[in-house]
Amino acid sequence: MQDCLFCKIIAGSVPSKKVYEDEHVYAFYDIAPNAPVHVLVIPKLHIASADEVDFGNSEYVARIFEAIPNIAKLAGIVNGYRIISNCGEDASQTVKHLHFHILGGKVMKEKLV
Repeated sequence: MQDCLFCKIIAGSVPSKKVYEDEHVYAFYDIAPNAPVHVLVIPKLHIASADEVDFGNSEYVARIFEAIPNIAKLAGIVNGYRIISNCGEDASQTVKHLHFHILGGKVMKEKLV
């Protein structure tokens, strides 16, 4: 999509600090981290949110989860991490492109909210 920030990052027209890339997945450091290590993982196919995952595009989500352990290692996370995906306005999804936050580098509290 032309106006999608993450599609622009994938295309290289908006810079990012890449952690990992393959034919289905792109991962980069968040510019406003919420943990010592904060990586965003996105499908290279534009999927607006988890609400739009279906049989035709779920391979991209599977590939993301297959890549996450390696992405966490590449980012220097060694003792566990949290994966979060916001879906929709009430969940504060600010970029309408499916993405997963990998948060690590510290001991996190059990409660999320």
